[in-house]
Amino acid sequence: MSFEDLLKDLQGQRTIQDDPNDISLDKLFNETFMSNNSGSKSFQEFLVKGNFQAETKEDIHNINDELFDRHVARETEFKDWKSMLDTATMEFNNKDQ
Repeated sequence: MSFEDLLKDLQGQRTIQDDPNDISLDKLFNETFMSNNSGSKSFQEFLVKGNFQAETKEDIHNINDELFDRHVARETEFKDWKSMLDTATMEFNNKDQ
C-alpha cells in the first residue's frame, strides 16, 4: 500500500473504486471463466439467456435469489449463484498472484 493510499485510508477518504474487493462483473466473469463454466461466452450473454438485466453487483443483489439460483444451476456448472460468485472471485484473486 502506498503512503498516499494509507493516508486516504486513515482519513476515511477511500472510495469504492479504491476497494480491491470491488471487482467489476466483466472482470470477475471474464470470457475464459464463462466459456469454461457455462454455455455463454460472456456474463452479459448469460444474463440475457435468463431474461435478467444487471450492470453492477448491486443490480445482481436485487434479482430474486430463487430465480437467479435456478438460472445458474440450469446454465452453468454451479449449483447456485453463491458457488459461482465464490469460484469466480477465488480464480480472479489467484490469477493476480
